Amino acid sequence: MKKILRTLGRGVHAPHHKNTAALQTVTMPLPEKLYLVMQQSIGAPCLPTVKKGDTVDVGTVVGKAQGFVGADIHSGASGKVLGIEKLLNPAGAFVDAVVIEPDGQQTIDPAVLPPAVRDRESFLAAVRACGLVGLGGAGFPTAVKLSPKDPDAIHTLIINAAECEPYITADDREMLECGDSVLSGIAAVQKYLNIPKAVVAIERNKPEATELMFSLTKGDAAVSVFPLPANYPQGAEKVLIQTVTGREVPDAGGLPADVGVLVLNVTTVSAIGKYLATGMPLMTKRLTVDGGAVAEPRNVEVVIGTPIADVLEFCGGLKGQPEKIVLGGPMMGTAMADTSYPTVKANNAILALTKKQTQLSLPGPCIRCARCIMACPVNLSPIELTEAYEKEDLELLGKLHADVCMGCGVCSYVCPAKRLLSPGTTLARQFYLKGVKK
Repeated sequence: MKKILRTLGRGVHAPHHKNTAALQTVTMPLPEKLYLVMQQSIGAPCLPTVKKGDTVDVGTVVGKAQGFVGADIHSGASGKVLGIEKLLNPAGAFVDAVVIEPDGQQTIDPAVLPPAVRDRESFLAAVRACGLVGLGGAGFPTAVKLSPKDPDAIHTLIINAAECEPYITADDREMLECGDSVLSGIAAVQKYLNIPKAVVAIERNKPEATELMFSLTKGDAAVSVFPLPANYPQGAEKVLIQTVTGREVPDAGGLPADVGVLVLNVTTVSAIGKYLATGMPLMTKRLTVDGGAVAEPRNVEVVIGTPIADVLEFCGGLKGQPEKIVLGGPMMGTAMADTSYPTVKANNAILALTKKQTQLSLPGPCIRCARCIMACPVNLSPIELTEAYEKEDLELLGKLHADVCMGCGVCSYVCPAKRLLSPGTTLARQFYLKGVKK
């Protein structure tokens, strides 16, 4: 197994723009319709378990995971199933969506009960039943992540509270508003997976959350708080692990478990705590809604399946025509062409950005300054990767470790020639992985 040959790079100090950090989360009323997309995690799409005319309650399973890598989908409203529609997702693929008309009663499904957890197996079964995925944006099924090949080799649980993308404050508010759930979730993971040490890793630009976590963990020898440097992409898993533990995870073939570490997003671990206490599966999500074109930026708790347009309207609508609407952060988020598309589990922000906030300069020729190389958090050579991709040189892409690219956008951000390196490195990675599989 080859390894990255140098220590991890510096990343960048991007402006934080944490404009909503002090804003208490507001709960959004139910929309007229919910669109529950059947592909909300890595793995095969869920199979709809309801049909047109069926009635559902809060917590009813409407999509069943197919296979080990997947997560059930639950209705966040009681009401009537209007049908199953095909929606075009941000990746350009058609996906099934269960359409529900809420009745406003919010009747809870009788099956929603706190799970009986006694050991590792029943704990993992509970997490699977919750429908939980990584809530930091990756969308990897949590029950799968909690099932490494050698569970006894895990000695450190890292809670990822870096939230390093500009604008997003959803994890920050989770800690401030649901700190007890964060700690109970950590305790459960440690207890049932037998992990002796937990570290809550928070960027230093979240002083209130850091202080609260220090207070809540005081006297607990098994849980510590680790203030992180406030730079991007500090929350990337491999970067985070090296910062906290000093250990380097092998390249694209390596996993945190290879160095005895399990990483969970702070909102994910909080959701575990809430589910064990209430039995309520994952049906809502806190979103940061911000950007120069948003009339009233705020943190909003929405029922999963709420259309993006409805969320923006709840935040006062738009101030003029936005240049871009982005799901996620400005560095790694996805630009949306259609705001009728619904929110999904892994979403953590909706940004409506103005032309001034998104305007790009015309790219020029590479001046060989090496800033992209110095800033890359996994020490790649972005310019060489893009050039090798343009030549379709599979062998050279392998030598340049194209498979290691995480698509963080740092290379484009620092380039003085304003070259769009990040799309090139992402395409290079995809081309290389596809070529290797042949």
